[in-house]
Amino acid sequence: MITEPGQDPMGQAMLDYYHGHLNAEVRVFSNVADEDIIAAKYLFRNSAGMPAWERRALDECEGRVLDIGAGAGSHALALQARGHDVVAMDISPGAVQVMKARGVHQAVHASIWDYEESGFDTLLMLMKGIGLVGDLNGLLSFLHHARKLLVDGGQILMDSSDIAYLFAHNDKAIELLLQPQYYGIVEYQMAYEKTRSTRFKWLFVDFNKLKEIAEKAAYRIELLEEGDHFQYIARLFPYKNLNT
Repeated sequence: MITEPGQDPMGQAMLDYYHGHLNAEVRVFSNVADEDIIAAKYLFRNSAGMPAWERRALDECEGRVLDIGAGAGSHALALQARGHDVVAMDISPGAVQVMKARGVHQAVHASIWDYEESGFDTLLMLMKGIGLVGDLNGLLSFLHHARKLLVDGGQILMDSSDIAYLFAHNDKAIELLLQPQYYGIVEYQMAYEKTRSTRFKWLFVDFNKLKEIAEKAAYRIELLEEGDHFQYIARLFPYKNLNT
């Protein structure tokens, strides 16, 4: 996990962009696709620059919000402007510096696995943020942990993608279908200039599999919005009684 500045390419790129290096880009390597690029500029977009499913998620936020994997704080700032009490959390120290500089009132450097503050009406995980759980067991563990953070009647709002489309014409990705693990588990590494992250797993989960895991963890789930490229927004509510 990215907890130190020397392993924080995304945070360093965001810091450089904030300080005027407008062409800052992070190189992304994975075991399913060719090298890709994330432009730091995209992480600083305002509400008008967000896709429809992200704006829908912001519209559905209620009460006190924990923005998990908040990045440069664009979602947190949009919610603050609407009057929400928002805690924006990221494991990237550079991201937290940027959020504070941009005016996020409560920016916290922490891992969701160690975070224990409770009393949130909404847990928000956008830009495929649920992926940080790593795999399906991690997803189940996260849903159990999330109960401790939410008030009664609270919700999780998250987006993800079904990456099955990758396998149609991709010899590299099709190797995942031969593995016993779920095909949506991708291994990533990121680099910016001379800074390189450790390798980490990221989960992309199709809605049916998410529903299966959610029900196992005693959550009710709704499909709120579908994007134009296999993306979706989901809302999850934990049942008050685990035996319900």
